Amino acid sequence: MELELVNAMAQVAPILETMTEEAAAELAEGYALAAAAIAVGLAALGSGYAERGIGAAAVGAIAEDRDMFVPGIVLTVLPETLVIFAIVVIFLV
Repeated sequence: MELELVNAMAQVAPILETMTEEAAAELAEGYALAAAAIAVGLAALGSGYAERGIGAAAVGAIAEDRDMFVPGIVLTVLPETLVIFAIVVIFLV
């Protein structure tokens, strides 16, 4: 595995050495956009995982007591703020 990685890096190194500054900047921008997409995707995945349990508990609480509707909705929506914050951070950076 390590030998394959070294061979792959050896093949890419000459290409990187001959890159212009403009091409290197475009490559770096592409990596930054990919990292941002991964960050938002992981935030959404974590949010969905948290909502799974919270939503089930909220539905159970609402079924037993109608007064729990607003707290149940608030607690169900709360994990979604992680995704909203992740998107805001992407636009700020």
